[in-house]
Parts: sequence; structure tokens; C-alpha cells
Amino acid sequence: MKTDDYNENDKLIESLKNGDEKAYTYLIDTYHHKLCVYANSLVKNIYSAEDIVQNVFIKVWEQRTRLKSDHAIKSFLYKLVYNEFIDLYRKNQSLFSLEKSYYDALNSIVQEDDSESFQRLLNVVNNEIQNLPTKCKEVFILSKKEGLTNIEIAEHLDVSIKTVEAQITKAFSILRLSLEEKIKSFLFLLFGKKQIFL
Repeated sequence: MKTDDYNENDKLIESLKNGDEKAYTYLIDTYHHKLCVYANSLVKNIYSAEDIVQNVFIKVWEQRTRLKSDHAIKSFLYKLVYNEFIDLYRKNQSLFSLEKSYYDALNSIVQEDDSESFQRLLNVVNNEIQNLPTKCKEVFILSKKEGLTNIEIAEHLDVSIKTVEAQITKAFSILRLSLEEKIKSFLFLLFGKKQIFL
């Protein structure tokens, strides 16, 4: 089968079910990076994200004979990544219902809009962060991207903790005003954890 034929969902799944290694390679080449971006948005750790995606591809190959041609392979992969994340999360701590609702919402955004839209949302948020006032942006990135505590930021910048808190609050206020409603929810989900990767 030609590589171009793998673009068709049913033919790709049929080829995978038949043990076609070229189809499997195509699947990995097409979705590996996109799935890593999604996994990283959930777990906030690039190495754990890569492990999750690797586990997903292994499971797909091991269970390939059970794949259904009428199921979209892309949605199926994203769902598997999400399930892997939940399993990992449960191993480390209890999954509180409120936190689960955050991740369910994030998962629904990706399922609804596909990976390209998900990446666009990331880009929009990142661009708005770059447009923040200099000091405000510096504090916000140290907190939300580098994962530093308010005390660590205060020591690093030689400012008071209250100044750090004020700059973070200011950053959120500016971002909320500049982002559309749906992206504001996305922003909240991204910063629900201490560290992000944008």
C-alpha cells in the first residue's frame, strides 16, 4: 500500500490490524509530536509526556487487531493519552473530583477542536504572555513556566513577596482581559498546576 493511502482513516486502521509495520511507522511519524504536546499540557513534564506517548503507541500495536475501522484514529490516540495520564496521576495521588473536571474540560477542548486548534490555543496564550509589561512578564514566566515559588522569585529578583504576588495577579488580570472566553478557560486549565511548558 502507498503511504498516501494511510491518510484515509479506514485504510490506515485496516493496515494496522494486518500488522503493516509501515502503517505503524506512519502513525508514529504523524502523531508523535502532537501527542507529546498534548500529554505535556496534562502532566507538565516533557519526559513523562514522552513516556506516556510511547506507552500509547505500544498499546496500539499490541491491541491492533481490536481496532475498529469506524473509529477516528486521531481521537482514539488522544483518548489513550488522556487515559494514560489519569493512570499515572492516580499512581501518585488521589484524583480529586475538582481537578478531574479541569482535565476533563481540557480533554474536551482537544477532542472538539483537534490537535491543530489545541496548538493554536497554546500559541495565542504564549503570545499574550510575551506582550505583558516587562516586569510583569518576568515574574509570571518565572512562576508559571519555570515553576519557581513566590519566595524564590522574590529572592531572585530582589523584591518583596508582595510585589511578586501583585505582578502575578496583574498578569492574570491582563490576560483575562485580552483573551476570548474559551481561551480564558484554557488559560485557567494550563495554570491549574505549578509548572507549564509553552
